[in-house]
Amino acid sequence: MGFPKDFLWGGATAANQCEGGYRDGGRGLANVDVVPAGPDRFPVIAGQKKMFNFDEDHFYPAQEAIDMYHRYKEDIALFGEMGFKTYRLSIAWSRIFPKGDEETPNEEGLKFYEDVFKECHKHGIEPLVTITHFDCPMHLIEKYGAWRSRELIIFYERLCRTIFSRYKGLVKYWLTFNEINMILHAPFMGAGLYFEPGENQEQVKYQAAHHELVASALATKIAHEIDPENKVGCMLAAGNYYPYMPKPADVWEGMQQDRENYFFIDVQARGKYPNYALKEMARKGIQLVMAKGDEELLAAHPVDFVSFSYYSSRVATTDPDELAKTAGNIFASVKNPYLEASEWGWQIDPLGLRITMNALYDRYQKPLFIVENGLGAVDTPDEKGYVADDYRIDYLAAHIQAMDDAITEDGVELLGYTTWGCIDLVSAGTGEMKKRYGFIYVDRNNDGQGTLKRSKKKSFNWYQKVIATNGADLSND
Repeated sequence: MGFPKDFLWGGATAANQCEGGYRDGGRGLANVDVVPAGPDRFPVIAGQKKMFNFDEDHFYPAQEAIDMYHRYKEDIALFGEMGFKTYRLSIAWSRIFPKGDEETPNEEGLKFYEDVFKECHKHGIEPLVTITHFDCPMHLIEKYGAWRSRELIIFYERLCRTIFSRYKGLVKYWLTFNEINMILHAPFMGAGLYFEPGENQEQVKYQAAHHELVASALATKIAHEIDPENKVGCMLAAGNYYPYMPKPADVWEGMQQDRENYFFIDVQARGKYPNYALKEMARKGIQLVMAKGDEELLAAHPVDFVSFSYYSSRVATTDPDELAKTAGNIFASVKNPYLEASEWGWQIDPLGLRITMNALYDRYQKPLFIVENGLGAVDTPDEKGYVADDYRIDYLAAHIQAMDDAITEDGVELLGYTTWGCIDLVSAGTGEMKKRYGFIYVDRNNDGQGTLKRSKKKSFNWYQKVIATNGADLSND
């Protein structure tokens, strides 16, 4: 059977990792701008180290990134040459509302994305737009405390009404929040949350998550009202947990870890807080403050589809201190002795993608969309800028085959597949450029040096063939 004839093949980026131009076009400062490269990156991402502006002691890779703000026509033309059916990108909130709480949007920012979407359509590419891919205007963080404040629902609603109206007919696929479960693991990057000493961090994170969930339901409602053709999805960082041992305690631990990630999507896809989450919050002493009508809104406006990122599976055990851990990932887990790992310690598990797809489809019975998947690796170009990235081709081919198996053998409904970082960009986790995912090499190093010249890797022509054959030919010729 293979992939559906209207399958949406493409690639994915995020504004804060590729656009740059952080001062251009009337754009305001955002949380993602002030996250530095280097050893202070994770403490800032986690909301433990306060960095609300730039200093001279750090390098901030998002300021310029790969300068797609000025080069998007060249980049989208390359995506078109590969045959992309869709391109997942995100809107920088502070381009549309520089402070976040203005009544009137910034026309220059609105026009920029309108031009980007028109450029996509010129090449036959359907935009898939993430409304918030970790972006939060710094003004909203400093004045309101970011998503801990219910007032952000009002500002997010204003953003949604503005973009749904302006881009009606140009965009019909939307995602409300990127990797919404990241609020638990990287709260400043994920939701602009910085914690003061002595603050109840769990209470703050779950309350902020509730505000995002209400905002997501509101966005779904507005999207359908403004254009019934709109399709709205949620998005989670996925990857099932395997028990390290068959002992029941490890199986239970894996189930608990999975539920921590499913929790937000349960609300967005099913329309209510699951009982296990209510019990867990009660055990932690978390008391959610809900406004009148919140539960009704969540119930009335579930998402149309479930999207997710998948890079690796994970392992759960009740004895983690005695076992080796994976390296370098925000979602570090116990090492799986049956899997190889990437240069950054991410365990490579194509069958795990099929397992994750089945778990999500069984759970929600909604169409799925894989919006991030790929291999971060050190690429070494030759003198012409060419990279023979057979390792990336092997990784992607194995995962695409797993997708085919899930569709053909298991009956999973999959709308599309966008590989992460289809053009090299700044890593969200590490802030590095050397951790590359793209089909297109960008001449830039970890220190921000380089010409920014684009060049095609071997995987460029391979993915072009995969799309042209609708996934039928995965060979590496």
